[in-house]
Amino acid sequence: MTRILVIKLAALGDFVQAFGPFAAIRAHHPGLHITLLTTKPFAALARTSPWFDEVWGDGRPDWLDLRAVARLALRLRRAGFARVYDLQTSSRSSRYRLFVGSDAEWSGIARGASHPDADPARDFLHTAERQRGQLRAAGIAHFPEPALDWLAADVADIGLPEGFALLLPGASPARPGKRWPAAHFAALAAGLGRPAVLCGGPAEQALAAEITALTPGLLDLTGRTDLRQLAAVARRATLAIGNDSGPTHLAAAAGCPTLALFGAESDPALCAPRGHVVVLRREPLSALPVAEVLQAASVLSGA
Repeated sequence: MTRILVIKLAALGDFVQAFGPFAAIRAHHPGLHITLLTTKPFAALARTSPWFDEVWGDGRPDWLDLRAVARLALRLRRAGFARVYDLQTSSRSSRYRLFVGSDAEWSGIARGASHPDADPARDFLHTAERQRGQLRAAGIAHFPEPALDWLAADVADIGLPEGFALLLPGASPARPGKRWPAAHFAALAAGLGRPAVLCGGPAEQALAAEITALTPGLLDLTGRTDLRQLAAVARRATLAIGNDSGPTHLAAAAGCPTLALFGAESDPALCAPRGHVVVLRREPLSALPVAEVLQAASVLSGA
């Protein structure tokens, strides 16, 4: 059986923005065996999607863990992949071409790739356009809208309020400039005129506690939802408001009207969520007034 490998390691926002390329690769290779090489946080989500026959979650071993690196290298070499789509296009993933073997066709930026993404403007394109250009260079011309009905989970027992707004105050802890202040999110929740629900990962529980202490009565689901449940919550929200983070991208992908807040540490022209999305940007992000976000939220939700 002809085997295809897709590489997408991280992070959540980038993983969500690869849904379109995943769907295009599957449509281009009907009936072939497609394996996704990713990392543990995204493996379970990928296994529920319709695009892969197999998902490997060991795609980013520590380079100092020589045994783990050797296991991955041997696994990649033995699989006998005919073609690789490197959607990570990092120095790490490009090195994996040595593990896979030079006989496999390679789409990406690795030296010697059979189907290189050689667009000199690739670093100045939005992720969606850059990945489409890469796939076109590999002979893919059809880009179907990715089906996302699989992004579903039972959230009936959570007790979501009617007409709520979803607040996503987290972002990478290594990039604090991507976080609108907790006090601003608290004031936003108080001024929305509708119930508000907080969501985020376990690492953001202290942040959520700070917001709920300032605005009691919020439903705090931080650390209580997996990625599919987060998408299901977003589908039921009237709108989502969040920083440039993976959960904000996921909410937009789930079809929720989304207000994305950007500061100086990321450029929405290159990585803003796609969908029913409005972007507000201020440098620094902390200078973005609550009143401006409330106004944009009112317009976005048609309130």
